[in-house]
Amino acid sequence: MEDVERIANRREHAREQPVKTARWPRTERRRGRIEGVLARRQPDLTVVLENVHDAHNVSAVLRSCDAVGILTAHLVYTTEEMPAVAFARTTSASAAKWIETRRHPSITACYDALRREGFAILATALTEESRDLYTVDLRQPTALVFGNEMRGVSDEARDEADGTLVIPMMGMVQSLNISVACAVVLYEALRQRREAGDYRSPKLVDEVQADLVEEWLRR
Repeated sequence: MEDVERIANRREHAREQPVKTARWPRTERRRGRIEGVLARRQPDLTVVLENVHDAHNVSAVLRSCDAVGILTAHLVYTTEEMPAVAFARTTSASAAKWIETRRHPSITACYDALRREGFAILATALTEESRDLYTVDLRQPTALVFGNEMRGVSDEARDEADGTLVIPMMGMVQSLNISVACAVVLYEALRQRREAGDYRSPKLVDEVQADLVEEWLRR
């Protein structure tokens, strides 16, 4: 699903950077950990964040992405400032170190790029047509769209998606915090994929995975 040439160019640039041997020695144990994580990455599962402005929410989303094996997150900021601090790779505890990010100038541009890579696009929205999360096949190449904390996904993001899904709720309040909603949806994707054995064999092509190992050793 990834653009191999784009990743290879980025890896080449990374190899030119100095290795942080003082703080992160390239031990076999560290290499083994990185190789194991990359072997479980799911390049055919991704998230789109549309104008999510709170840095804590973004950080929580990226942590969920890392936990379920997402390789790349897509970002669209048209009405809000991107919380740059949430994407900084300056601390070892930050999941931003392990999630690739791609920023797009508009929802249309983002969706066009995703469709070229074969993704079905599902926006999270409460509409009459929305499908119950637990009835949706999340094993297919899927991009999951999450919107702004107050407004949710935009009309454009909803209308241009291939469909919408909703998390069933039994309470008076019919919404969840965006980072919580993202975690719920992603762990349903993990459940489906784990049950089907999708984490047992690497999905990244060998060359891309090897290049990512070398880059991650430098982070």
